[in-house]
Amino acid sequence: MKLVRYGNPSKEKPGLVDAEGKLRDLSAVVKDFDGAALGDAALAKLRKLKTDKLPLVRGTPRFGCPVANVGKFIAIGLNYVDHAIESGNPIPKEPVVFTKANSCIQGPNDPVMLPKNSVKGDWEVELGVVIGTRARYVSQKEALDFVAGYCVINDVSEREWQIEHGLTWDKGKGFDTFGPIGPWLVTRDEVPSPQKLGMWLDLNGKRVQTGNTKTMIFNVAKLVSYVSQLNTLEPGDIITTGTPPGVGMGMKPQVFLKKGDVMTLGIDGLGEQRQEVVAFKR
Repeated sequence: MKLVRYGNPSKEKPGLVDAEGKLRDLSAVVKDFDGAALGDAALAKLRKLKTDKLPLVRGTPRFGCPVANVGKFIAIGLNYVDHAIESGNPIPKEPVVFTKANSCIQGPNDPVMLPKNSVKGDWEVELGVVIGTRARYVSQKEALDFVAGYCVINDVSEREWQIEHGLTWDKGKGFDTFGPIGPWLVTRDEVPSPQKLGMWLDLNGKRVQTGNTKTMIFNVAKLVSYVSQLNTLEPGDIITTGTPPGVGMGMKPQVFLKKGDVMTLGIDGLGEQRQEVVAFKR
């Protein structure tokens, strides 16, 4: 299933994109797609619905983040060898874990706003993993059973704040609008292997990132298992799993985001995003 939340910010409704690509309203079936609606039992009930009987949503409404009330937004850094090299970092022996502020979360096509005086804004197409079942010290073998589904994430970054203002990456990762998620959450039954997904990102119509999740250093199962040892993963938590090479910081000369730039990105089977870059505004 492709689960969505559509409508104006803070007023999104739950929906479903059917096999024909039509948007169906689920408001009469589920209140919202928060953690309580993402467990195996809740999703099994949705799969039994006759989608052609659900109300059809007309027009092209805005899509919000497909998960409501995200608990934790956890990120993994340097999880592709070529990206670690282009960033000037050693290849990690264990997952590099940091957090993105929940206040950065937004819809997949909402504008990305550069922070005040930003000079090193950057892009990162990533596979997002949405937790569906409470996970604590789970094994790699069972880890994917705790996943509700997958989505596209742009881990937008401000490299000056990430690298040049101390030792914590979080500073450059959690600015407002720096976490576009969606357009939809694809349930895990429709993603037989999260390690066989092509991914890409274009800047102003030019391809800058091309990758595949098969080249992750630490695969999804390893990451879910690893993070579940650090803190309890709750339904609705999201892990974004790292980016392939092609970020602006790694280019020669370096290229950073500016007002008017357009980022378009996607992952096989998980949909596409589009964000226009805008200047800081209070």
